[in-house]
Amino acid sequence: MSGRGAERILDLLEWLSARSDGVSLTETALALDVPKSSGLLLLRLLTERGYVERLKNGTYALVRLPGEVRAGTEAWGTLLRLSEAPLREAVEASNETGFVAVMEDAQIRYLTKRLPLREIRYDRDITHLRQAHLVASGLAILSGFDEASLDAYLDAAVPTPEARADILAAVDEARATGCAVNLKGVVEGAAGVAAPIRDAEGRIVAAINLSGPRERIVAHVAELTGIAIRTAQRVSEELARRSRIRPASKGGI
Repeated sequence: MSGRGAERILDLLEWLSARSDGVSLTETALALDVPKSSGLLLLRLLTERGYVERLKNGTYALVRLPGEVRAGTEAWGTLLRLSEAPLREAVEASNETGFVAVMEDAQIRYLTKRLPLREIRYDRDITHLRQAHLVASGLAILSGFDEASLDAYLDAAVPTPEARADILAAVDEARATGCAVNLKGVVEGAAGVAAPIRDAEGRIVAAINLSGPRERIVAHVAELTGIAIRTAQRVSEELARRSRIRPASKGGI
């Protein structure tokens, strides 16, 4: 592809990202100042790569930007971008360490970490995966599992009936309150709270986690819970706003 062709692809992606409804081929050609034949080629390319879908009424809608998650991929670019400012503000408000967490193969991966300005008494190596039921973010994500999926996770990961009962109680509490609290962190002396991030369909896809020394978390758990919930809701709203409704079936191009 020529340099000008690459520029037009980027121009089209940026233009589509600002549209809330589907756009016609005529509108696309006018917006990019290109012939309809060139506009159609660009739309076809983006459609083939899964960034655009043609709706039943013949218009085109952006359904994904580069870096966004789709089936079979592990790209979390959009989640990180949309959560950056809310997480920063949550850390400033809470004065605790903040994370964005996702689940991969029944384990928790921390995508990013932001430290507070206060003297650091708690830091976490985010390069290591954690078992989901051992951390607040994992409990928050598990709260979105249906009963069959949760049972399957517990069968594979939890060795004793007593531990299973404790985890089920923690998941039920997270479902009821919208936030998971874990006062026995993987790191000794640590604790955390986490609230789920939902996609446009209401599915839990990630979590906002605020963690620190146990005595500080216990002393401010109500305040921290509120901050985590509000932050996760902000990110969820941004994810929903960024999403487009997928058509029931793709029409021909």
